[in-house]
Amino acid sequence: MQFKDYYEILGVEPGAGDAEIKSAYRRLARKYHPDVSKEAGAEDKFKGVNEAYEALRDPQKRAAYDQLRARGYRPGDDVQPPPGGFGGGHGGVDFDEIFAGGGAGGGFSDFFEQLFGRGRAGGFGGGPAPQPRGDTRAKLAVSLESVYEGSSARIGVGNRTLDIRIPKGIKPGQVIRLAGQGNPGRDGSRGDLLLEIEYAAHPQFEVDGRNIIYVLPVAPWEAALGATISVATLGGAVDLKIPQQSESGRKLRLRGRGLPGTPPGDQIVELEILAPKVHTPEQRAAYEAMRDAFADDWRRA
Repeated sequence: MQFKDYYEILGVEPGAGDAEIKSAYRRLARKYHPDVSKEAGAEDKFKGVNEAYEALRDPQKRAAYDQLRARGYRPGDDVQPPPGGFGGGHGGVDFDEIFAGGGAGGGFSDFFEQLFGRGRAGGFGGGPAPQPRGDTRAKLAVSLESVYEGSSARIGVGNRTLDIRIPKGIKPGQVIRLAGQGNPGRDGSRGDLLLEIEYAAHPQFEVDGRNIIYVLPVAPWEAALGATISVATLGGAVDLKIPQQSESGRKLRLRGRGLPGTPPGDQIVELEILAPKVHTPEQRAAYEAMRDAFADDWRRA
C-alpha cells in the first residue's frame, strides 16, 4: 500500500489544532463537492479530503497515523507493516469500524483500511481476540442523510454480507443488535453482532444534539442589503431570508429542519461573510466604487 500524507491533503501543518483541521476540511469539502465543483478530478479530491479528515479528527486514529508518519514516509512510498504490526496500531480502539449509508464514510483507500481496519478485526495491530462466547461489537458509521430519512444498508463483515435497517432518527451510541451474526468464539458458537452507531463526518453539516449546524457563505451586499438564499438541508434546499445589516457569526434558525425526534431538531445557519475574488476589470471597478462610497472610519460605524 502507498503512504498518504493527510496533513498535506488538508493543507495544514502536523501540529494543527482540531479547529484548524475542521476549518480546512470544510473549505476543501465545499470546493470539491461533486454537486458544485466543475474541476477535473474533483470527486477523487473530495474523497481524499474526507479520508484525511476522518483520520485526523479522531484522536486515536490521529495518534496511530502520526506514529507511522514519524517513520519518515512520504506520499507514494510503499508501506509494509513490520512483523507484529505497528506496535498496536490504533491501540485503545476496541471496535472494528464498518461504514454504511454513503456520505463521508465510504470509499476509503487501502492505506486507510489497512491502518485502521474496516469491518474486520485487525488493521495494523489487530483487534480483540475471539472469546469463548459472547457478543461481537463494532462501530457503524452512518451518514446524516440515512439518519434523517431512515434507510437500509448492506455491510460486509469478514466474508459475509449483511442487510440492516437504519432507523430514522437513531442517535450516536445507540446499538443495533444482529442476533447470531457475531464472530465465532473458541467453542464455535456465534454470539450477536452489536453495531454501535456513530455519525460519519459530513462536508456541509455538523451535529449538536438533534440540531444541524450549517455555515452559509454570503456576499457583503447580501449581508448589508438583505437577500433570499437557497440553503441546503438534509431534507432538500429551502429559501432563507437574510435580514439587512447582518454580520458574520449571526445565527438564523430553520425550525424542524434538524434530525428527527420528539421534538425534531432545528437547522442553525451561521452566516459567514466572504468577499468574492476579482476576475474582471468590471468587478475591480465595482470594488473601487464601494471603497469610495464608504468613509475611512467605516470599521467604527
